[in-house]
Amino acid sequence: MRGVFVTGTGTGVGKTVLSAALALARGSGYWKPIQTGPESDTEEVQRLTGCKVLDRGLRLPDPVAPYLAARRVGLRIDLDDVLAFAPEDGDWIVEGAGGVLVPLNEKEMMLDVMERLALPVVVASRTTLGTINHTLLTLDAIRSRGLTVERVVMVGDRHPDNREAIETYGHVKVDELPWMEPLTREALRFHPL
Repeated sequence: MRGVFVTGTGTGVGKTVLSAALALARGSGYWKPIQTGPESDTEEVQRLTGCKVLDRGLRLPDPVAPYLAARRVGLRIDLDDVLAFAPEDGDWIVEGAGGVLVPLNEKEMMLDVMERLALPVVVASRTTLGTINHTLLTLDAIRSRGLTVERVVMVGDRHPDNREAIETYGHVKVDELPWMEPLTREALRFHPL
């Protein structure tokens, strides 16, 4: 499998929109191996891109951390089981759930999924106050596992000082993706990555 792994500095930072934008720009497919909550990110990416989606993996109903969502339905997340759904070939945008250190079970985190897939990583981050610390911590965690960070994409209103700080102290390329209203395929094409 080729492609990139999209993670974020936390929940609600724009990973799904970024994943859709990357799928459109690269002509890639999309796969989210673990998803919590009633809304389907896979369906949203399909709506926004029309790209090939792999709608298989672990789907848990409660919008909480994966380990807790699994526990609430009497499951324990096993990475071997989850990764058995991974596509064997092709170019894929793989989206994580939550941030890199969100727990999956008593021993493993989302970072373990990333390490096993060994794809270059694109980090979605906020543009607002606090993003420098959150983003630099995320970059440090990713690099501690020997993974390559392709870039950071700040999602939201422009904040040049935060962008410059992340580029400088994170030693990483930083792009920007504004919030879009309405969020459509045409809007994403207008802001290519």
